[in-house]
Amino acid sequence: MGRLLYELGRVDEKRRIANERGSNKMGKSSFSWAWELDGTQEERERGITMDIALQTLVTTHRVITILDAPGHKDFIPNMISGASQADSALLVVDAAVGEFEAGFERGGQTREHLLLVRSLGVGQVIVAVNKLDQVEWSKARYEEICAVLKPFLLQSGFHPSKTRFVPVAAMEGVNLARAEPVTSPLYQWYKGPTLVDLLDALDPPIRDINTPLRFPISNVFKGQTSGISVSGRVCGGIIVAGERLRIIPGDESATVKAIDSDGESLPWAGAGSNVNVTLTGVDPISLNIGSVLCRPSHLIPLTSTFTARIIVFDIQVPITAGASIELFHHSRDVPASISRLISVLDRSNGSIIKTKPRVLTKNMSAEVEISLRNSTYAGPASRALPIPLEPFSVNKEMGRILIRRVGETIGAGVVTELLT
Repeated sequence: MGRLLYELGRVDEKRRIANERGSNKMGKSSFSWAWELDGTQEERERGITMDIALQTLVTTHRVITILDAPGHKDFIPNMISGASQADSALLVVDAAVGEFEAGFERGGQTREHLLLVRSLGVGQVIVAVNKLDQVEWSKARYEEICAVLKPFLLQSGFHPSKTRFVPVAAMEGVNLARAEPVTSPLYQWYKGPTLVDLLDALDPPIRDINTPLRFPISNVFKGQTSGISVSGRVCGGIIVAGERLRIIPGDESATVKAIDSDGESLPWAGAGSNVNVTLTGVDPISLNIGSVLCRPSHLIPLTSTFTARIIVFDIQVPITAGASIELFHHSRDVPASISRLISVLDRSNGSIIKTKPRVLTKNMSAEVEISLRNSTYAGPASRALPIPLEPFSVNKEMGRILIRRVGETIGAGVVTELLT
């Protein structure tokens, strides 16, 4: 992404040279472009993305907010937090022999990332086949990777018309923002659009600004002036500077002092916008990642037990009633359990195939009851704190969930009914 931002003029020459010198000094010269988005000392020392980085780029017809998400399996929770704020996905795969295979084999991150973003409602994906310069610009290698990914994308729920592939060599800047010259080795077999052309052609989603305001907090930090700032995505309605909002869960309220996007101050922001909001008149201890800002007249409900319609992924150990899981909803992850297996559903039409199944196995669709667990394990009398959640039928973005177990994503689905 660093090289793409440079090609589009978002990174100046002075910044590029500074990143190059800094990475060389650490003995990680090949990571100089990544430094533009990997801003923390630990990320730069380890050479991996660990947290979400946000940048904006402008194409001919689009202003695009880039959420650079970590790919390493240790930071999947952060990746989920980023994916839950996305409209489209840009998947970068390594064309080097052995590297693509390692990412795509069972348990590989390429598979998991595609399943995660589709489960979180992302319907468009661009696959950038990178590092083709390391395989001598082989057309056969590019087509081999495309042939492997296309059926998996279809199986994961991506429609072929919403899936595009593009060959690139990001380190060299090849086919990112400008078409290659006739003398280029890539031009000998590829004369299609560049990566920026595909980004520019993405379909903008429909924004529902008439629903009640829902603003899940993905990060909390000290503002540049007075007040405390939070970042996130508006998942319904509009947020307006100057208004007083409730923070759920809790009884606290806060005043919106300012709204900004990429350094630009805004009077308001609508559904789908990724913004920073500066709040005043609130104790910072009341602001937590996963809390939701909403209007006092339309509070988001709290729940600790609900039913959900889920799809079970390619798992080895079946899911049974009482199974302990990690529940992911936007930037929040909480301990929970699948308290009841209600029914197995037909994946094509949602009709009930079997009621009260004993187990759920891979690729099944099912309706289940999920109950939150108390993370302190303070005894049977302790009760889990409820979280803000809405049925998918009320708000699609606030009704999507992911289920993980022992570091593996085992399923995803939508909330159907809030019980308690």
